[in-house]
Amino acid sequence: MTAADEELDALRERIDELDRAIVRLLNERATLALEAGRAKAAAGREAVRDPEREREVLLRVAMANEGPLPQAGLLDVYRAIIEALVALEERDSATSRVDDPS
Repeated sequence: MTAADEELDALRERIDELDRAIVRLLNERATLALEAGRAKAAAGREAVRDPEREREVLLRVAMANEGPLPQAGLLDVYRAIIEALVALEERDSATSRVDDPS
């Protein structure tokens, strides 16, 4: 194995570690989104989507980006995260309504 191969293996190992950390953080974010959805429901808010909040999140993410990931790519990733979490909240909300006989 060459030094270049060893360096590539080390880089890939670090990427794998980061992937595991990203998955853990995304699941933590999903848990918080579910809790936020339940808090909205408890406050009498029926809408899962909050376009203003989504804009704020995207703005904060854009402002935090120092590269090298292009802004458009990062925002695409976050839009996909938001869509997945909205769908998760909607499923949770629908399940909660089914489970609540009142």
